[in-house]
Amino acid sequence: IAERTDTELISSVLVNEGGGIHVDGEGTVLLTDTVQLDPRRNPFADRQRVEAELARTIGTTHAVWLPRGLTRDYDEFGTNGHVDIVATIASPGHILLHAQRDPEHPDFAVTRQLRAVLEASTDAAGDPWRITELPAPATLRDEEGFVDWSYVNHLVVNGGVVACGFGEPEADAAARAILEDAYPGRRVVTVDARPIFARGGGIHCITQQQPAVTA
Repeated sequence: IAERTDTELISSVLVNEGGGIHVDGEGTVLLTDTVQLDPRRNPFADRQRVEAELARTIGTTHAVWLPRGLTRDYDEFGTNGHVDIVATIASPGHILLHAQRDPEHPDFAVTRQLRAVLEASTDAAGDPWRITELPAPATLRDEEGFVDWSYVNHLVVNGGVVACGFGEPEADAAARAILEDAYPGRRVVTVDARPIFARGGGIHCITQQQPAVTA
């Protein structure tokens, strides 16, 4: 890709996946303690080293560390807490946050913890976040246990948004409306993401946006 787009390629010793970070393009990066500080990924890392490496490679100046990801993401084939299933920055200053509203699901407590952390943090400009919740669908379990179905795991593309669908017309439509409001001028299209989630990911997990190259 770098060769085809005449882009500088910057190497890094930091092990990280695309779903492990989200940025606002203005210096802020969202991370989770259980991904970048995972000893299986980066056995010698601490927050300071991770932040320094991200500053060097992608130019971020301010990190917001979330303590964890969703419960299902810690299963054998999970990512150990990718941020792209719990929170994303729709635009500078505006976060979309997964919200599990059923107390029977363990993520009920998790998402409240994450909201509290975000409410106590700021972006790189020092401004508090405007937080919009994306409620989880009603389904709580599948044959493997508690689901991690999340509308946060969407992909923003040129002129549109590819949104996760879970076979729940009312919940899917409500999420689509929130995404349309968060990304004005973009067409939001829902795709059934259940087969992808059953294999350990979502729409954003199996894709990756490519930023425009700037001089």
